[in-house]
Amino acid sequence: MGSIQKITGTLVLVVSASFSVNAQQFNKSEDAIKYRKGAFTVMNAQFDQLASMAKGNLPYDAKVASEGAAAVEALSKLPWAGFAEGTDKGETKARPEIWTDAAKFKDAQGKLMTETAKLAIAAKTGKLEDLKVAVSATGGACKNCHENFKSK
Repeated sequence: MGSIQKITGTLVLVVSASFSVNAQQFNKSEDAIKYRKGAFTVMNAQFDQLASMAKGNLPYDAKVASEGAAAVEALSKLPWAGFAEGTDKGETKARPEIWTDAAKFKDAQGKLMTETAKLAIAAKTGKLEDLKVAVSATGGACKNCHENFKSK
């Protein structure tokens, strides 16, 4: 699992450093929805590994944690372009509040990106306690967004 995580983390860092996607680059709203879902899926897989380490369900590995947190931070910047107008219909759990309260949604995005940046810094310390605190805060930012902007 470590080598897959490392490859994924490296790939995410290269991709996110190489280009950014904007809403105009999607041919169809379905493409934007798939894009944001994919970004969230990979980010969640990376974060789940960190949360499992923080909870003691996986052995703590400082190197894997640091690489995973860097991947989560990079991934946290990607999905937002997929929330363009017209992407509120189709196979999505996105709630209308994303578009009707765009300022609140933008604030939630910013909080997630801030917490993932702190997560990456905490993971670099090599201290499990630092990781635990940052995982909790990042998870809180995720939960806040899900409660306000994602249908069940």
